[in-house]
Amino acid sequence: MWLVAGEESGDQLGAKLIRSLRALSDRPLSLSGVGGDAMAAEGMDSLFPLEDVAVIGYLAVAARIRLLMRRIRQTVRACVAARPDVLVIIDSPGFTHAVASRVRRQLPGLPVVDYVSPSVWAWRPWRAKTMRGYIDHVLALLPFEPDAHRRLDGPACTYVGHPLIERLSELRPGPAETATRQGPSPVLAVLPGSRRTEIERLMPIFGSALAKLQAQGHAFTVELPAVTRHRALIARLAASWPVAPRLIDGEADKLATFRRARAALAASGTVTLELALSGVPMVVAYQVPKIEEVIVRRLIQVPTIVLPNLILGENAIPELIQSDCTPERLAAALGPLLPDGPARAAQEAALARLDATMRLPDGDDPSRSAARIVLSIIRRSGDRFGGDDDARTRS
Repeated sequence: MWLVAGEESGDQLGAKLIRSLRALSDRPLSLSGVGGDAMAAEGMDSLFPLEDVAVIGYLAVAARIRLLMRRIRQTVRACVAARPDVLVIIDSPGFTHAVASRVRRQLPGLPVVDYVSPSVWAWRPWRAKTMRGYIDHVLALLPFEPDAHRRLDGPACTYVGHPLIERLSELRPGPAETATRQGPSPVLAVLPGSRRTEIERLMPIFGSALAKLQAQGHAFTVELPAVTRHRALIARLAASWPVAPRLIDGEADKLATFRRARAALAASGTVTLELALSGVPMVVAYQVPKIEEVIVRRLIQVPTIVLPNLILGENAIPELIQSDCTPERLAAALGPLLPDGPARAAQEAALARLDATMRLPDGDDPSRSAARIVLSIIRRSGDRFGGDDDARTRS
């Protein structure tokens, strides 16, 4: 079996998938491919360090294009030589899809599974139909993605559940944390993004918004979960805020902040889904440079960029992007979420519906659901684990 991840989040998904595959398979697994520390801990050796291909952004890719192309060719050669029972690519479509399409040309009968759908529903929808040429099945993390692939004539697609479903106990507040949410000086969680450009662009706006919120008479304390690699930058930019935040370090303490937060101001991203599953009413903000805005507005195919809104099928969470992302408008949207009232109640009711929408029908967890599909695809392909060369010959 071959698994190919392209960044840390895919490495984490891959590790959980390997664990579930071992638990569900009645035969030993032989694992090879590309992964990081988490997949290595589950017994898979990587062809090369994951850091070689874990790059994000056009400029970063352009700077390392020669190394990336060399690693793509190396991965393809090794996979074709191994003739595995299945190839599972995990997220990072810029790298993993380049591998899968090249492998498919050389091993046309090899089943290929894509764990995490590209955002074909949001932009570049033509990719869905193209994927049919080299992907047999997509394992989707978001419940609306199978319908999107059917609509766009993409590969077979099954919703297997988002990894956050496995972490609900870490996200949900206990009695003491619920009491904190109701206290006289509640916690406002502020999350300005994880990339340097996001942080530099949004921190001054968020600081001014907090000042205006305080001037309106709202009492609150600010907790800001800081990305480790950008902590010094965040601390420097927060020093000029009129409302001093408490910087939060580490994943566990970040989730503790979510459990006690009364409301949140967040940059668009996966963190909005974490907050939503924690039941935290929020305002979502985002800004990109003007030139990027022109490109993005032409490519984006959805009415909202907020993941919980997309899952719910309604714009329950206010999003203030580009010219709407101003201190005045952010403060005006946040203000009604701090006290009890209609705006807060409406958002809490919408967030409460996420569970039913995201829960898997059989109550299974995502990694086991994904593993079952991978194993069923192997069985349908007619191959067997540890088979001889004749048994592994492809059509």
